[in-house]
Amino acid sequence: MDALDDASRNRLDGIDRVIAAGSRSTDWNDLLITPPPWYVDGKFGIFIHWGVYSVPAFGSEWYPRNMYRVGTPEYDHHRATYGDQRVFGYKDFVPMFRAERFDPNEWARIFSRSGARFVVPVAEHHDGFAMYKTELSRWNAADQGPQRDVVGELSEAVRAQGMTFGVSSHRAEHWFFFNGGRSFPSDIDDPGTVDLYGPAAPEETQPTTAFLEDWLVRTCELVDRYRPELVWFDWWIEQPAFEPYLRRFAAYYYTRAEEWGRHVAINYKFDAFKPGTAIFDVERGQLAGIRPEFWQTDTSVSTTSWSHVEPQHWKRPLDLIGDLMDIVSKNGALLLNIGPKADGTIPAEEIALLETIGSWLAVNGEAVYGTRPWIVPGEGPTVVAEGEFTDTQRQAFTDRDIRFTTARGDLFATVLGPVTGSEIQIRSLGSELSLLPTGIERVDLVGPYRPKLSYRRDPDALRIDVPDEAPRDLPISFRIRPERRATRDRVKYLLAD
Repeated sequence: MDALDDASRNRLDGIDRVIAAGSRSTDWNDLLITPPPWYVDGKFGIFIHWGVYSVPAFGSEWYPRNMYRVGTPEYDHHRATYGDQRVFGYKDFVPMFRAERFDPNEWARIFSRSGARFVVPVAEHHDGFAMYKTELSRWNAADQGPQRDVVGELSEAVRAQGMTFGVSSHRAEHWFFFNGGRSFPSDIDDPGTVDLYGPAAPEETQPTTAFLEDWLVRTCELVDRYRPELVWFDWWIEQPAFEPYLRRFAAYYYTRAEEWGRHVAINYKFDAFKPGTAIFDVERGQLAGIRPEFWQTDTSVSTTSWSHVEPQHWKRPLDLIGDLMDIVSKNGALLLNIGPKADGTIPAEEIALLETIGSWLAVNGEAVYGTRPWIVPGEGPTVVAEGEFTDTQRQAFTDRDIRFTTARGDLFATVLGPVTGSEIQIRSLGSELSLLPTGIERVDLVGPYRPKLSYRRDPDALRIDVPDEAPRDLPISFRIRPERRATRDRVKYLLAD
């Protein structure tokens, strides 16, 4: 790509006109936001990796890159299964991506049953194939492959179920994604497909102005077409060349959101955005303690790939719910990814997993939705490693691992591991420690029946008798109600209203 065409140049000029007429400049200080209430209260969303890479279903969603990297399993698999990359390249999977069983309304119903409050499909992955209708590329799902506006149909279905809709863009990495195909004869060098394979430049180089302007125009088109309340960006936008374009995008997006009357946010990784201008995201990882600013983890139901592959290795609902509560206790939200098959069906194992989470949230959601962190996030012996790509490093949570949340003047304590005994000890609530300096009025199980439980508060711990009817295979949540005779100011300081 050497320069924008006239239509894209006109779009770029239009972007700058919107910014100039709006209330926000491109200065970082003008781009500060308050995290949307739907986000801070919702806590749990669904991420979707689905695209042309779902056809080979091998390795991961990085198949399109690795099939052109000599010596990788994907390279060898591709040549053994489909042939020489000069004859059968990634472009040749596009007609095979038919999505013949894709039902956006059924997807939305599944997501709603999971307890998710927001949904974020991948609008464009690194492979350069847009899953939405666009005037800027012929390589899109509305014109090729499924010949359906996947993102548009999902936006309508998700919103009809009362959930918030967002999109993700991984376009930045397209700068280098297919560069392996430059090292040997392949269709990457075919002039007829340069508009799909892109620059295929060395990743050590910075993108050109033309690429960056195209990135901005495409991302703003996505915003205008679907009016998402969340735009999630993958890594690599932290490259220095992107910085002024990120500010222009944020100014445009936030200005348009004000016009629409919508409360929106942007996700970023590493240090791509200035703190306070967007929501920090940790990929496949968590934080060690409470972060004062609202943040997010994105992870997947599977341990390796984000997209559908065979064979697949899924996580347990017990572990995912434990991670959800750990994240929420630290002022975060969980964006949980699924990977549909190429035909548009969601694997039965993933539906079952989501429905298990949804059934748990239907009972315990009061300890999740609308909550805020307490003084400490929790207690217990299991160490949660901080940082990205640590989601499979921790040991399984035990019934001594407890996480705290607070809302409506109550304190919630969720036991992350299966309860094996007849008593739960919460050491953070011992009277001697004084983290909760008020008395306790009552303790009950969270849920529709709210059975009042027997307990005693000793100097070293609050000891709660676990009733026989309490679940033993998934986390359980307790509501701990302080004595209301404590002064309102004192309770308000300790517990969120």
